[in-house]
Amino acid sequence: MSLTAIGHAPSDDQQVLEAAAGWLADGDPVVLAVVVSTWGSAPRGVGSYMAVREDGLFAGSVSGGCIEAAVIEAAQDLDQPIQVMDFAIDDDTARRAGLPCGGNVVVALIRPDSVLLARLAQRTAQRQPAALVIDLACGQQTLVDSVGNHGHLALSAEVMADIGQRLASGQSGCPTEGLFARIHEPATVLVVVGAVHVTQSLVAMAELVGFKVVVVDPRRAFATPERFPGATLISRQPEEALPELILDSRTAIVTLAHVAALDDATLIRGLDSDAFYVGALGSRRTHAKRLQRLAGLGVGAEALARIHAPVGLDIGAANPAEIAVSVLAQIIAARRGKPSQRES
Repeated sequence: MSLTAIGHAPSDDQQVLEAAAGWLADGDPVVLAVVVSTWGSAPRGVGSYMAVREDGLFAGSVSGGCIEAAVIEAAQDLDQPIQVMDFAIDDDTARRAGLPCGGNVVVALIRPDSVLLARLAQRTAQRQPAALVIDLACGQQTLVDSVGNHGHLALSAEVMADIGQRLASGQSGCPTEGLFARIHEPATVLVVVGAVHVTQSLVAMAELVGFKVVVVDPRRAFATPERFPGATLISRQPEEALPELILDSRTAIVTLAHVAALDDATLIRGLDSDAFYVGALGSRRTHAKRLQRLAGLGVGAEALARIHAPVGLDIGAANPAEIAVSVLAQIIAARRGKPSQRES
């Protein structure tokens, strides 16, 4: 058996699907493994993907390393539309993989439909949620979104209603026995205004946890690909750049510029959007002056209360990288519905 990881391992499941689609486009047979259920210690949650090419090259993971070799071997030997594998991981095996205890992982291996993957990629680009639905008995697949069912797998009204609820909640799972719905949500976008030192650390860490990052700074010497590899860079004033971005409920906006004109323009636009997080760098004194300016520009008290400032959780950050940690932690807390405002 050949077991080779892809050169730069994808950091999220969307990139795993992109790898699978690329291999299929090259004419290479691909098997897609997806975690259907877990019990006990499971570092990879329900819906986690691993794509396996015929020669054993793989992307993604379905555990902490306990079962990947077995999944790859099964994928290379797959001669049917689907195989469902039930792994019981004992405590000793789990500890060798760095897990506190054992558990159970159920993984489905399928031959992905290239047409459905293309449609799913299109929905992702449009920032629309969608569900890849798999019949665990026969391996047939379909794609369901807010418009309807886009495949040949017939689904009852009750199942469609359940999937609709899952699309709203983002919860993958089994809408009925024998079916698995893998929910795909649009990526969380982080828009950072101010290409400063803190931003470099923040962008690198945010990308690691799956954020799509946009950096806005009119100073071209600041917002360069060399300083921010992988980020989308916009060298324009925020009042020009932000109206052209989709600032929806899956978007976080933070200004780290520490320049009043840039900060104010960013906050005015951010507070007028559906962004789940709006933050600004600066001391309490700086923020108090900022609030006075924004109020004078007509921003209401309720909107001003949405601003996270001083930005970041209070962890005693003492350098740019630590400030970035505190900011990202606060953004994640806000995204997960946890307390994210500093105490007054």
